[in-house]
Amino acid sequence: MKKVLVDNIVSILKKEVKRYTTPIVTEVKDDTHDPYQVLISCLISLRTKDAVTRDAFHRLFKVADTPKKIAALTTSRIEKLIYPAGFYKTKARKIKAISRELATKHNSRVPDEIDDLLGFDGVGRKTANLVVTLGYNKPGICVDTHVHRISNRLGYVKTKTPDKTEFALRKKLPKKHWIVYNDLLVTWGQNVCKPISPMCSICKIRQYCNRINVKVSR
Repeated sequence: MKKVLVDNIVSILKKEVKRYTTPIVTEVKDDTHDPYQVLISCLISLRTKDAVTRDAFHRLFKVADTPKKIAALTTSRIEKLIYPAGFYKTKARKIKAISRELATKHNSRVPDEIDDLLGFDGVGRKTANLVVTLGYNKPGICVDTHVHRISNRLGYVKTKTPDKTEFALRKKLPKKHWIVYNDLLVTWGQNVCKPISPMCSICKIRQYCNRINVKVSR
């Protein structure tokens, strides 16, 4: 069993990911520094490719860019603006409801605590952690399918679900890596450590990876 040296892995990935496109939600954070836009871009991105999310997000925010303005849109208008994002009808309904709640109950300010964010319908732990880390630069560990898969593939954790991976990482991952960990593994998972037939032959962190459950690779 190889030793998973997470400090080395993070250091290598910070250099390697520069050649790839930044994940859309991080791109929104870098461009806007607005927790609300981070939140909405994350909601659109769920089960949707980044290229589709990027276009949908910009179409929506070109029309309305605050909780009050988006809440004033009809659900059908939001649907048309974010189409063809996955589950766009459900997302449109939840984007409108969350925006209305923010405008009427929170003075249009997105909460900066995970438990408060989880109180909104449609906001799960992944989204809540992304808003806290990217929107407010507060400690959190966002775990999506890439983070869950790669953390287990490395042999760093042994978990069955993303939520369980988050809590395992909270116990094990040095806090200095919490915020950046998601960006690094999402980018690596989209481009190199893919779900099926990962590109192990060009992987710069292979020496630290136990390749758990990898049956076929390139």
